[in-house]
Amino acid sequence: MSTRTTGTTQSDISRKGSLAALKGLLPFLAPYRRQFVLAGIALLFAAGATLAIPAAFKQMIDHGFRAAAGSQSIQHVDAVFLALFGVAAVLAVATAARFFMVSWLGERVVADVRAAVYRHVVHQSPEFFETTRSGEVLSRLTTDTTLIQTVVGTSISLALRNTLLFLGGLVMLFVTSPKLSAIILGLLVLVVLPIVLFGRRVRKLSRDSQDRIADASAMAGEILNAMPTVQAFTHEGIEAGRFTQSVDGAFQTAIRRIRARATLTMLAIVLVFGAIVFVLWLGAHAVLAGTMTGGDLGQFILYASIVAGSVGALSEVMGEAHRAAGATERLLELLAARSDIQDPAQPKLLPRRLENGARVAIESVSFSYPSRLETAALAHLSLDIRAGETVALVGPSGAGKTTLFQLLLRFYDPQSGSIRLDDVDIRDLSLHTLRDAIGIVPQDTVIFSTSALENIRYGRPDASDEEVIGVAKMAAAHEFIERLPQGYGSHLGERGVRLSGGQRQRIAIARALLKNPPLLLLDEATSALDAESERLVQRALEAAMVGRTTLIIAHRLATVQRADRIIVLDEGRVVESGTHAELVALGGVYAKLAALQFQAHAPVDAHLG
Repeated sequence: MSTRTTGTTQSDISRKGSLAALKGLLPFLAPYRRQFVLAGIALLFAAGATLAIPAAFKQMIDHGFRAAAGSQSIQHVDAVFLALFGVAAVLAVATAARFFMVSWLGERVVADVRAAVYRHVVHQSPEFFETTRSGEVLSRLTTDTTLIQTVVGTSISLALRNTLLFLGGLVMLFVTSPKLSAIILGLLVLVVLPIVLFGRRVRKLSRDSQDRIADASAMAGEILNAMPTVQAFTHEGIEAGRFTQSVDGAFQTAIRRIRARATLTMLAIVLVFGAIVFVLWLGAHAVLAGTMTGGDLGQFILYASIVAGSVGALSEVMGEAHRAAGATERLLELLAARSDIQDPAQPKLLPRRLENGARVAIESVSFSYPSRLETAALAHLSLDIRAGETVALVGPSGAGKTTLFQLLLRFYDPQSGSIRLDDVDIRDLSLHTLRDAIGIVPQDTVIFSTSALENIRYGRPDASDEEVIGVAKMAAAHEFIERLPQGYGSHLGERGVRLSGGQRQRIAIARALLKNPPLLLLDEATSALDAESERLVQRALEAAMVGRTTLIIAHRLATVQRADRIIVLDEGRVVESGTHAELVALGGVYAKLAALQFQAHAPVDAHLG
């Protein structure tokens, strides 16, 4: 099993060309055709107004400044300047409308991209997060989408505007002087080729720059989430140095990109304006020779300036587009990731309401983690757990206990064998149907940066406050929550830093109880509790186990003695099964573990993992 990608791969994009990756944005642009049309209309008016200005200046020079025209010349100048003001007004309104529409599009499309990427990422299997760092995902959601916003909200508009000005200006150049225009066009073809070739290097450096920024973000996220450990080992200076080194690497890559872009811009301006200056020099000689009017030359100069300015602006836009292409590639890689854990094409339903718990049948399951295919986590494991039964799983670390929980939740699929929930293969159930039927209290408790009330309500978002408080009392969490500054409204801090380990675990237990699932998975649910709290929670859990199937992972055997059945796992296989008394009498693995714990002065947890 492996997370795979479909559609256009990074290498395919690279082969297609520098801007091919931007085609991946088309599905996000398509819903907003109306806004694009309105922006296009405003763009046409703005470009048309700009192209009308040189023609007005020609009229003013040729007809307004003739000495023999007299008062008629003054009237002509007044009319030309009045027309120029009208053109400027049209240009102002059209430019404002264009700016508003394209800015709206930029914000809207980027919001859609961010939502789509995040929605896609949260549906990935745990295998995806084994190989992808959360800090890198956050970098792509922020930095990369900001670059895309620049392109959609600014660069596309500028590119279209300058393309229109370039084409319109070129047409008007030919209208003004076909000979000079043919010369300038031939020179432009020669100077554009090195610009395009150099642009490819800019794109590669843009992608590298974004990768280095993502690496720095990923490192920062990892260290910030482990600050107590960092400080406990007095590694603040070491980690600061590592981050500084990473940031400096990103800076050096960015400098190479900036240097390449600056060189590209310089190359474009020198070559383009050099060609235009040469042609204008020819035009000046044509005026002196009497084969061209001053107005024609003035008009030609203005149109040549428009053409040259549009080429320069397009080179700038191309630089931004290259950066956005690299960012888009990275986002498309996330969107192209496909997990092997998918809903079936035609999902089945559970055959009945599971008021009395769910039957679980595990049939000859073998499984190896994708990153460790040579090591079997489970080997031909078979179990039949009756509805309403409480089964404890014990054994040393690496025996496969937590792995079994992950397979039950279908975070992974086994390489062979099957798992059935009430006689339905879990691969035939939708992921929501399956996971809605399961509640879990994980060993590593997750607390969200919100209130105690909302942390517990995460188990069932539509639960009332009274139901939340009820399960908090069952989980022995009500008393300490009430003592918080704002009670149930108290924010618990990022990852629950304001709570002790035992308090976090009781919040997690209350969350699972609120869900009220037919199958309850308890992974060391009381490991972080003191003796008094454990006694209270054990009593609550025993009450909660009534009417549902419960699987318990526990290293402290005192917590599993009342289980209906105890399964002893070792190296992914069942080695013993029975009640506590039966297994002690058997004198096998379980009896040795029990002797270590119950006869020693302190639990020997090292032997149990």
